[in-house]
Amino acid sequence: MSTLPSPSTTLVAYLDERRISTTLAGYSDLERWSSNFGSIVAFGVEGTGSYGAGLSRYLTEEKHQVFEVNRPDRSTRRRFGKSDSIDAEAAARSVRAGMALGTPKSGDGNVEMIRMLKITRDSAVKTRSQAMNEIKALILTAPAELRESFKGLKASKLVNRCLRLRPGEMTTPVAAAKFAFRSLARRKQQLDAEISEIDVELIRLTKETAPELVDAFGMGPNTAATLLTTAGDNVERITSEAAFEALCGVSPIPASSGKTTRWRLNRGGDRQANSALHQIVIVRLKSDKRTQDYMERRIREGKSKLEVIRCLKRYVAREMFNVLKQLPQNKAQNTT
Repeated sequence: MSTLPSPSTTLVAYLDERRISTTLAGYSDLERWSSNFGSIVAFGVEGTGSYGAGLSRYLTEEKHQVFEVNRPDRSTRRRFGKSDSIDAEAAARSVRAGMALGTPKSGDGNVEMIRMLKITRDSAVKTRSQAMNEIKALILTAPAELRESFKGLKASKLVNRCLRLRPGEMTTPVAAAKFAFRSLARRKQQLDAEISEIDVELIRLTKETAPELVDAFGMGPNTAATLLTTAGDNVERITSEAAFEALCGVSPIPASSGKTTRWRLNRGGDRQANSALHQIVIVRLKSDKRTQDYMERRIREGKSKLEVIRCLKRYVAREMFNVLKQLPQNKAQNTT
């Protein structure tokens, strides 16, 4: 794979620009056009996880070096403005200056399949919760005779009761309420079936992709899917434990000034991965003796419970990173 030349030895100049369609033909056109200026060293692509994903995958498949470029910060946009041309030139200069060194996710294996299924599952879970909340909210304002029939029912029995309602002709508030309750219950039932169907495939794929990760203490298929999605199919792009910690938002950020040395909480990174690590820590605090002993020891040293949990999340992130690096596909890539 080619490397970038030293900035001090090569003249940097704006040459030309070109608009392409986001299709295979457009990507091929971009490659041909770029080659007219000489040997292609690297491409910088902004939004490799969204709008730039297709272009990034195409260029990677064509054996080009691709770097992920962050969008310009606010101060830069205030000075130079915002347009496709300005952003494209900023991306090229960022790669040329060595500021963009991130390798995008490959998106061509099991992890990409897991990511798509998990997005669908998360959406279904959110909608199911909304349907259940709406049923409970409607009960508060439902006609008295209908509201009394739901009294004391738990969630599952409440849904079954709503499914058995017969609204009849829509001429009274009671009939409208019955219709609304039954519709929401049917929606919830349909989403239950959809989530169960997705879970079957999600469990199969996570166990097939990362059996050691799924079997880790406090881990489950859903949390494993979250961490796999964060890491991507090409885990080798994450170069160290510290990089993975930063990616998950569990690495403290230096906030020192002068003689004051301190660290602040990292509120960046992938928040879903951060949440998954938090869930693992909570499970381990409930049933893992080693984790419980660590908590007690650090509290005696003067740490608060939240501070200890943050420390534990870093330890778990390191453990999970080392498991991810040992997955079969990564071993094969590291030996080639």
